[in-house]
Amino acid sequence: MTTTPHEMGRRVALIANTSFYVGPPLARELARRGHDLVIGDPEPGLVDELEALGATVAVAEHVWELADVEVAERLVQTGLDRFGRIDAATAFTGEIVTGRLLKSTTADLHKLERGLIDAPYQFMKAVLPSMIERGEGQVLMITSSAGNRVLPAAPLYSALRAGATHLVKNVAADVARHGVQVNALGTNFMDFDGFIAANGADTPEGLEKVVSRVPMKRLGSVEECAALCCAYLDGTCGFVTGQFVAHDGGWS
Repeated sequence: MTTTPHEMGRRVALIANTSFYVGPPLARELARRGHDLVIGDPEPGLVDELEALGATVAVAEHVWELADVEVAERLVQTGLDRFGRIDAATAFTGEIVTGRLLKSTTADLHKLERGLIDAPYQFMKAVLPSMIERGEGQVLMITSSAGNRVLPAAPLYSALRAGATHLVKNVAADVARHGVQVNALGTNFMDFDGFIAANGADTPEGLEKVVSRVPMKRLGSVEECAALCCAYLDGTCGFVTGQFVAHDGGWS
């Protein structure tokens, strides 16, 4: 019988979205660390890069709407069908939305709920059962450190991000007895198009104003964030669960 890579001891990591943001660099770093990968919606050329790094890769297409039960379950099943297990899993969901409460609408609230609460809820519900059955696993939800601060200019976004972090902490307390770790990592002040556009940092003057709010006086890179994520996903930190860590240059 032929022995597959994961049967020889390679870990299997699932990254829900590898089309942008921290997804591609995280996939590369986990491949370098000896993981096989289940990836959603990869950016062009990424699969070839990962295979060149020694990873076996399973791809799930059109899985960006994790708030849909079917989508979340199909993503996870792609990994289970290919490898028989998932050792670690991560997802980042939602979008940056600003605007004061009295100018917001119920539609704004429901849109944010779908991305910031419904999506992590469905993702964790889909990925946790097989980990619980095996008695081990790591889940990392990438949220935002905006949930750590009072933000009058973005109250819905801040409140729902805080809710997602608290959901992670509650789930972690529930599944810890099964040997499964669940943590949250909150980003802010990141050097990527979504943050820059949402915060008016697309001009030299705007960027200077934004950076002035960061204690470290610069934006963070997606590569730095990927390296931090790996600590929670690569199996080396087995006694940490229910925690939130901010990747925001000291802002929160």
